[in-house]
Amino acid sequence: MGTVTIGMDLGDKNHVLCVLDRNGSVCYEGNIPNTKDDLVKFFTRYKGASVALEAATHSPWISRLLEELGCQVLVGNPRKLRVIWDSDRKNDSRDAMMLARIARFDPDLLYPVNHRGEGAQVDLELLQARDMLVKTRTSLINHVRGSVKAFGARLRSCIFQSIPATDST
Repeated sequence: MGTVTIGMDLGDKNHVLCVLDRNGSVCYEGNIPNTKDDLVKFFTRYKGASVALEAATHSPWISRLLEELGCQVLVGNPRKLRVIWDSDRKNDSRDAMMLARIARFDPDLLYPVNHRGEGAQVDLELLQARDMLVKTRTSLINHVRGSVKAFGARLRSCIFQSIPATDST
């Protein structure tokens, strides 16, 4: 166990951190704002550290950033981490400490997940956005047709402009 281990409980506005030294003693506990600048400022001094966090909304970009800063990042599968989410004494500080201790003791107990690469994540987000647009458009068309029918009228059938599946440029 020759390295610093950091547990990080991710939040939307702030993250809670627990830093364990080489001997497993807590050498820092605190909060950090959820901004790239604050993360860079904090983690620059911990190059080579093992950082454990749970998979969540912010974990893809944060894990990529921390890896760029030279940290070894372990993204735990939250569905497998019963020791954290099935606790009566749940709080962010305790969660951060548990993540750090688990990562230090046996990283496999985190059931690490690998996030998609940034390009794949962007592609997936675009596909999901397009799907949402198509569903919303269909819902709006059906709503307007139903509203008009309620007044005894009908809209003539027509082909609505489709949303292109790919960029045509």
